[in-house]
Amino acid sequence: MDVIWAPWRIEYIKREKEKECIFCRGAREERDRENLILLRGTTSFIIMNRYPYSNGHLMIVPYRHVKELGELLCVENLELMNLITKSIEILRADLTPDGFNIGVNLGRAAGAGIDDHLHFHIVPRWSGDTNFMPVIADVKVIPEYLDETYRKLVKHLGRRGD
Repeated sequence: MDVIWAPWRIEYIKREKEKECIFCRGAREERDRENLILLRGTTSFIIMNRYPYSNGHLMIVPYRHVKELGELLCVENLELMNLITKSIEILRADLTPDGFNIGVNLGRAAGAGIDDHLHFHIVPRWSGDTNFMPVIADVKVIPEYLDETYRKLVKHLGRRGD
């Protein structure tokens, strides 16, 4: 049996589960770098996924703690779409993906890890990025540290990455 080490995953496995919504807490704090928040809008923000499917996996999150699409105000809907578009622009500018998966998981059964605060996923994809590792070894390979990806992307938003 082959063993592939992914020691960074132990942080996720062993961490104490937060009682407070991580999106609400992160948005309230003024520690954008630590919380991986790339851009703050008026009603929503762009945040990097701490446990990404691939490099550059972003989430667009409304500040208001809402669970359903129907709970969003028109102004929130508009800004969410604008931030999705902005996310695609910055990902294209630096990571040059071949395509994107964009979506929302409504409810735990649909795959939502955080099912009580609506958020959209933007996952950059490259031709051939689903190589043999997930199929044979049940392992995903993320080739770049989150801090490095943060520094790359935040500069496209007119912000410093430190």
